[in-house]
Amino acid sequence: MKKSIQSILLVGLIVLISACQKDINTPTKPKVDDSLPVISSSSIKYIPDINAIALEWKKIDIPKATGYYIIRANMQGDGKFRRIATVNNKLTTHYLDEGLKANSKYGYKISLVTKKGFESRASDTVLISTLPNLESVSLIEATSDLARQIKILWRPHPNLRVSEYILERTSPTQAEWEKIATIKNRLNVEYIDEKLGDNEIFMYRIKAVTFDGIVSDPSSVTSATTKALPGQITKLEATKNLPRKIQLSWKKSDTQDVAFYYIYRSSIVKGNYSKIAKVRLAHNRYDDIINEDGKTYFYKITTVDKDNLESKKEDLTPVMGSTLSKPKIPQITLAMIEGDKMVLNWIAGDERTVSYNIYKTVKENWGSSKEIIIPNIQGLRFEDRDVIRGIEYAYRIQAVDKHGLLSETTNKSRLMLPKIILKNQGK
Repeated sequence: MKKSIQSILLVGLIVLISACQKDINTPTKPKVDDSLPVISSSSIKYIPDINAIALEWKKIDIPKATGYYIIRANMQGDGKFRRIATVNNKLTTHYLDEGLKANSKYGYKISLVTKKGFESRASDTVLISTLPNLESVSLIEATSDLARQIKILWRPHPNLRVSEYILERTSPTQAEWEKIATIKNRLNVEYIDEKLGDNEIFMYRIKAVTFDGIVSDPSSVTSATTKALPGQITKLEATKNLPRKIQLSWKKSDTQDVAFYYIYRSSIVKGNYSKIAKVRLAHNRYDDIINEDGKTYFYKITTVDKDNLESKKEDLTPVMGSTLSKPKIPQITLAMIEGDKMVLNWIAGDERTVSYNIYKTVKENWGSSKEIIIPNIQGLRFEDRDVIRGIEYAYRIQAVDKHGLLSETTNKSRLMLPKIILKNQGK
């Protein structure tokens, strides 16, 4: 076990020494052999592209040569020459330098490399500029006033190397551009930006991308605004004096393409408003039929345009309406027996009243009774001669208005004609 640990430590030590030896032997300066032939700068040919430069040189075929060093300087940077590549075959005479900046100047030198790591003096500098960056499309347009979307069109790029487009977007409230889509195919020149907000402004630009990954400069900027919500109605009114219905009326919206209205209703002013009707544009009135007297509701009306955009219900102030209340209860002022008849007098509780109903209850025995309705009583007095002595009668009075609405009834007034006892009766 002890010998195994010692062996492992020995191997680790050898590896560490070997690594240090490599670093020590690595030259900090090129090992130049002045006797080696130098590559002529006039033999160096090149083809520049936007982000790459292709180099070609005349080979030097000597026995001890193994390849070449490619040395480059960024003339718009620090201007220092650095070895960027090693060509490991002396028969190779081409090199492609990629990942360069467009429209930038570079300096190149090439030196010959031998088997023992010596190199020739570098060639004279050859200055080469990359091509200007690919221009973007020449025309881009965006369409405004679409419902929650914007349509973007552009002219196809004339360069056949273009394989796709990058569409970017920003807005007045956004600091940076964001990529929103990649559109494949050079001839595909339309995009619809969807799921946007209402009345929002967006700016767009296009970058063309070649099949080999070159990205053009951005295009000019185009902007568009999504469609605004339709304008609200005005002067909404709700009635409070109609029987069993509430009539709504309003002034139409100034928005030209309004298609119809939605009517919402709630029983409390800050409650949940439910949609109760869809009203055509030609009508600025709606009757809400309610089978209840004195019922109060609150209303909001929104506008909806041809694109189905609806104005904001939350921005509206509700309007209150109510059905006509029941007539007020009449007040009985007199309930008496007068001779052989019952007499009732009362005063009207409501000026709307046009007639009265009399509810007459006849007590037939201890366990049962029946009620008779005597309708359409005019005036404020009722005399009932259809009575039998010794029978209890109870009367209630109800007001009726011109719409047929009924008030609550009065409390019962109980009357009974006493029986007449003859003198010889009971002998």
